[in-house]
Amino acid sequence: MTTPQEPQYADRSFRSTAGIVGGLLLLGFAAWIAGDALVTGEGRVRWIAVAGLLLVVPLIVAFTFRPVVYANDDRMRVRNPFRTVDLPWASVADVRAGYSSEVITRDGTKYQLWSVPVSLRERKKAARRQDRGGPGDAVEAPRTAGADQTVADLRDLAERCASRPGAQGDPHVRWAYEIIVPALAGLALLVVLLVV
Repeated sequence: MTTPQEPQYADRSFRSTAGIVGGLLLLGFAAWIAGDALVTGEGRVRWIAVAGLLLVVPLIVAFTFRPVVYANDDRMRVRNPFRTVDLPWASVADVRAGYSSEVITRDGTKYQLWSVPVSLRERKKAARRQDRGGPGDAVEAPRTAGADQTVADLRDLAERCASRPGAQGDPHVRWAYEIIVPALAGLALLVVLLVV
């Protein structure tokens, strides 16, 4: 007789909607400015526009679209602007949100969760709702700030899943060369164009 395997679920993802909207607006603005320089510019202006795009676009992507936290029953993957950190749940000591959201490993290393922004204003609103609200509220409004709820969910997963066989291991860090290399190339080209 075989034992049934636990169902495998897709990773839960936590990211900032405001960051994505801001990234779209910044990309549109960069395309508008560079497009104008490419169409109407003369001489070096076109090359400077290309170099500027090569520098700015990876940075916009890094800080707006790239940050996300993926979590499943075995691990948490933190994708920040310039690196990705895989954290098996057994290596996670705590997940907390103060002025920023962060995960702390058992050896004391801290990693910021860029995709879970802390809003002190939202936290104050949630505290006021909790103070005012009663058990007979017609419409139940959230009584915790978004970042605090996300951190609580991640902390719960860490506590619940740390003993699983698939959740063992050490953290693994990988640098985002797909962001770093084009940005450095754009910076180098821009410096050369401006110096020459």
